[in-house]
This record gives sequence, C-alpha cells and structure tokens, in this order.
Amino acid sequence: MKKVLFFLLCSLLVITNVYASNYVVMDMGSGRVLASRSMNEEKLIASITKIMTCIIILENNDLDKEVVVGEEILKMYGTNIYIEVGEKIKVIDLLYGLMLRSGNDAAITLAINTSGSEDEFVALMNEKALEIGMNNTKFSNAHGLDDNSQNYSTAYDMALLSRYAFNNKKYREIINTKKYVAKSSLKTYVWYNRMSLLNNYKYCIGGKNGYTPKAGKTLVSVAEKEGVTLTIVSLDDNDIYETHEYLYDKYFDKYKLYTIVDKDKFMIDKTLYPEDIYLKKSFKYLLTSEESDLVSTFIKLNEKSNNNVVGEIIISLDNKEIGRLDIYKYKKKKDRLTIFQKFKNLIIR
Repeated sequence: MKKVLFFLLCSLLVITNVYASNYVVMDMGSGRVLASRSMNEEKLIASITKIMTCIIILENNDLDKEVVVGEEILKMYGTNIYIEVGEKIKVIDLLYGLMLRSGNDAAITLAINTSGSEDEFVALMNEKALEIGMNNTKFSNAHGLDDNSQNYSTAYDMALLSRYAFNNKKYREIINTKKYVAKSSLKTYVWYNRMSLLNNYKYCIGGKNGYTPKAGKTLVSVAEKEGVTLTIVSLDDNDIYETHEYLYDKYFDKYKLYTIVDKDKFMIDKTLYPEDIYLKKSFKYLLTSEESDLVSTFIKLNEKSNNNVVGEIIISLDNKEIGRLDIYKYKKKKDRLTIFQKFKNLIIR
C-alpha cells in the first residue's frame, strides 16, 4: 500500500510541477503575464535568438530577392541546412530554413546579405530589442551559438519579442508551417519543422526551439484556443514540450476572454450627453471567473472638444487601470446641394 501511495505521489509531482528555471505565460492580446518564474533573470537563449533574426529580415528585405551564399557559412556548426558557397537562393527560402530547421548557415547568410556584416546586423537586433522594450537583452550574433559570442535575454523579454513578431503575417505563416520545399540554383530542399509541439499539441500554432550545452533547452511557442492566444517561453528546461503543454492546458482552463465594453451595445443617457456618440472598438480582457467581479469602468466626458473625441472609458481591474477607450461623436453631415441650388447660388454671386 505504501508503495502504491508513493508511486501516485511521484506521478502527481511529475504532472503538476514545472522544472524550467525560468518561464513566463503571456496573453498575446493584452501582454498580461499570467504566470512566471524568475522571468527577468538574464540567461543564454540559444537558437530562439533566430526569432529576432527572422523579424529583422522580414522588416528589411525583399523576400523574393535571390542572394549568393558566401564563405561565412564555413564557420557555422551545429544545426545547418547545408547550403553551399556560391549557391543562389531566395531570402524567403532561407527564412524557412532558419525557422523550421534552425539553420545557423541560413542565419549568417541572411545577416550579411541584409547589413553587409554580422556586426551591423547585430546592431539592428539590439535596436529592435530596445524598441520592443526588451531591456534585459543583449544580442552578439544572429544564430544563438554561444562558444565565441553570447546572446542573453530573459523569459519576459522573449515573450515580448514573440508577441511583437506575431503581429507580422508572414512570421505567423512561417512558424505555423510543418513542411516546406525550397529550390535553389543547385538543389531542392525538403524541410520539416523541428519544433515538435506544432505536431503534437493541437492548439499550438508555432514557435521556435533552441539548445546549446551552455544554455540548455529553450523554447518559445504560441497556442490558440477559443479566441485566446497565449505565448510561453521557458529557458534552461529539460522538458520544454511537456512544460509548455502543461502550462497551456492550465491557463487556457483558468482564464477566459471577457468582453468588458461592447462597442455595439454602448450608449449613454441623453440627459448626460445630448449628442450621438459611439466607440470604434470593444474592449476584451483575459480574466479568471473571480477577477471578472473586480472589473469596473469609469466614463469621463469632456464639455468641450476640438475634434470628434468627446471623452473616454477607463477600465480597471481591482482598482488598477488595464485599458482606455476613446468616445467619439458623429460628425454632422453637410446638406448636399442639388444641381439647381448650386446653379442658383452661382447666379446670385
């Protein structure tokens, strides 16, 4: 009997514990952190570096441009797509090789063809990191190898990057691809996505994994269920896929998307504001059932307005502001003159 109880206890511990040294669960809609552990500790990040490389390329290149592979690939080791010096291949194909197969040779080729040198490309990476708010991140290369130069970031910063990159349609397409065929001047490639959560967890819609002996296993993933999109980052985690699947199931179950202000149902008593007003968008927020009772809204109207914004709605959770919506008034339409009236006015002048 004692053996049975011990076995059950051990099984429960395996199921309910997350062994990642650093992780974060973030709502992609609001950027709200739902759960974390040591999320601001700086760590080596390995190949999840390539998320930044990918978004820099997407924002600074003609994706159909053909590039020539240079000798810079000869110093690349680890995971490669095995392109050859002198080979001609499109930028978009290299991006798929970068993200699906984690090609370090693809990373260095893209970096040099974008900026002229890897150092200049790394400068772009660090500029973008500051723009996004990744204040505890420092990139030193475009691929994530850490024997000669190291990339440091945090679980929180990488979640910010995941959220930012996910706004790019082509990025979403790339990380959601399970199989890709590319043709270069020399050969045809068939690549399958190495990030196995995409195949094994039905709500996963993409991500990027990484590993070096110094960094351990790292993973950034995105999953979507019933209109809720979450991103999870785990660093130095031996059970990356188990960690992410467990955390997704837990927080998809715990949080629901509530419509706090519905633009289609918004109205104010005419005695408070006589003109017709409206909202351009609704406000939705991820909440637990307990939190839904702690939400409040405050409407502030302006007596005078120089434009058609006449006030705002301030939304709070447990007395902490979580969002604002502008209130607009309808512009008065000018009466349209008939052709006869226009002609009459012209004669009078």
